[in-house]
Amino acid sequence: MIVLMAGLPGSGKSTLALELAARTSGIVLGKDQIRSALFSKDVEYSAEQDDFCQQVMIAAAGYILRKNPARTVFFDGRTFSRRANIDQVVRAAEALQQPWRILLCVCRDESARQRLEKQAAKGEHPARNRDYQLYLDVKARFEEITLPKTIIDTDQPIEASLEKALDALR
Repeated sequence: MIVLMAGLPGSGKSTLALELAARTSGIVLGKDQIRSALFSKDVEYSAEQDDFCQQVMIAAAGYILRKNPARTVFFDGRTFSRRANIDQVVRAAEALQQPWRILLCVCRDESARQRLEKQAAKGEHPARNRDYQLYLDVKARFEEITLPKTIIDTDQPIEASLEKALDALR
C-alpha cells in the first residue's frame, strides 16, 4: 500500500509516519531527506526540485513494492497541497496495483508554529526553509483534498492519532 502523508508543515506528518512505519513494518520515503541526499550543496526548495524528489519517491516505492507487495510505503515531506501531486502518486499506486490511502494531518496554527520553531532551534529537520511563514504561505494556497481521506488531528495524544490512522490503513 502507498500512504500519502498530507498536511501543512509542522502538522505532524513525519512523526506519525515514523510511528506508523514502525508498527506496520512499513518504510518512510521522505522528500526532504531525499532532497538533502541528492542535492546537499545545491538545495533550492523549488517546485522543480520537489517534483523531482517525488519522482524519485515513486520510483523507489515501485522498486520496494515489486520486491515485497505486502509492504506499506509512506510518502512523507510533501504537503500534497496540490491535486496534481496527489494524482501523480495515486496513478503510480494504481499502476503498481497497490491500494492507496491519504492521511491528512491537521493541528492548530499555534501547535504548528511551536513545532516549527522547536525543530528550527534544534536543527532537527533537513529542510532549512521550514518556518511559520512557510506554513502560512502553504495554508493560503492549499487545495481541498477531494479524494477519500482520513483526517488526523495531531493535537490529540499520539496514541489516538495512531489508532485512527491504523484503522484507516486496515
